[in-house]
Amino acid sequence: MQLFSRIITWLMALLLGIVFGTAGTITYSSMPAGIPIGFVVGIVGCAALLVALRMITEDRFAVVAAGVGMLGALVVLSGRGPGGSIVVPDSILGIVWSLGLTAVVVAIAAWPSASKLRALNAK
Repeated sequence: MQLFSRIITWLMALLLGIVFGTAGTITYSSMPAGIPIGFVVGIVGCAALLVALRMITEDRFAVVAAGVGMLGALVVLSGRGPGGSIVVPDSILGIVWSLGLTAVVVAIAAWPSASKLRALNAK
């Protein structure tokens, strides 16, 4: 039964990752008054979801599933659409968004477990 609940958690994390990745990828280029507000909100939102998943589930695979969803949405939206539109153009901001989101996913997924760090400090 525990495996079933973990699989459901991973699937929900994947779905949330797709939603957050899609929202961030669509809005990252929003720059009112020349300030990249969409980029900041997108990175912070995606990072917050990953950190929350890591803290709540204490399962690295849930974070990986959400990260796969985020990066999958980025890859799908980076290509040329059927009408010829491109959501993530080959620009400095587009490259920074792609690399920044990837770095956030990798950093949070690779971060050491807080419970293990507390156990090491207690010794």
